[in-house]
Amino acid sequence: MNKKVLVAFSGGVDSAIASLILKEKGYNVKAAFIRTTSSSSIEKGAKDLAKKIGIPFFVFDFKKEFNDIIIKYFLDEYKKGLTPNPCVLCNKEVKFGLFLKEAMKMDFDFIATGHYASIKDGLIKQARDSHKDQSYFLWKLNKKQISKTIFPLGNYTKEEVRAIAKKNGIYSFVAPESQEVCFIKSANEEFLRKNIKNKKGNIVDKEGNVIGCHDGIWLYTIGQRKGIGLSGGPYWVISKNVKRNELIVSKKEKDLFSKEVLFKNVNWIKPVSFPLRVKAKIRYGHKQAFGVLISNNRFVFEKSQKSITKGQSIVFYNKKEVIGGGIIK
Repeated sequence: MNKKVLVAFSGGVDSAIASLILKEKGYNVKAAFIRTTSSSSIEKGAKDLAKKIGIPFFVFDFKKEFNDIIIKYFLDEYKKGLTPNPCVLCNKEVKFGLFLKEAMKMDFDFIATGHYASIKDGLIKQARDSHKDQSYFLWKLNKKQISKTIFPLGNYTKEEVRAIAKKNGIYSFVAPESQEVCFIKSANEEFLRKNIKNKKGNIVDKEGNVIGCHDGIWLYTIGQRKGIGLSGGPYWVISKNVKRNELIVSKKEKDLFSKEVLFKNVNWIKPVSFPLRVKAKIRYGHKQAFGVLISNNRFVFEKSQKSITKGQSIVFYNKKEVIGGGIIK
């Protein structure tokens, strides 16, 4: 009997081609759309695409859970003056949590997604396409979740995936690429203004001198240069003092650079012995850099890195393997 795989099917090109690849490998493939918002047009598009590919289609309604877990976390972190990464939590709790649980109830052997990453020997590895690699977002997964997951796109580039879609006549039917934060349809700032009450405060320099006023420190992120509203710049946001509701800025870009990272909520996919020299990423678009894991909550880069931001993930790599990660504090 063929192994049964349930694909997290968004209607985009990645999940569509993941499904096709699995079908060609002989898996018994079915698709399930994860409903997190009320966008019926996207859901209908996914259903039509699944029909075109020739796989059964289900819908899992996780709107309430998504709102209670992911959106609440996103807003709560911003209220604390942090810059969260909701995709990391969504992968852990929704795609490889709720979705996997439902798939197991339905007697599937595996789940699959369109993530650009690989799994080998129970470990998450970087994708062949370094520009699209999404292993950074998967550091919270545990061994059971990894053992029940297939990433069909790990050895494909984005261009190859698009070419397969065109060859199979489905490229014109796929949904547009998803935005950075899937539940925000407008600008990030607009979403935050609608959901978090403004609280004005002082903008200060490193010495504590008041040089301006802000609308709410959650509107700003570390490293930001534009939109601060100060004359005589440029200024960069270098820190936030949540207790005093102060935004701290500097005219010196070098003030954004530092070597040491403290982190919390650690998850080790692979056992670690300290100290350990590894590479780390401090945000999705960050180029990995070498440093030393000093302890379970401290990492020191060999060269100073720019804009280490509280609330973002720091993810550790040994060669191509994700060994774990944590939340920058």
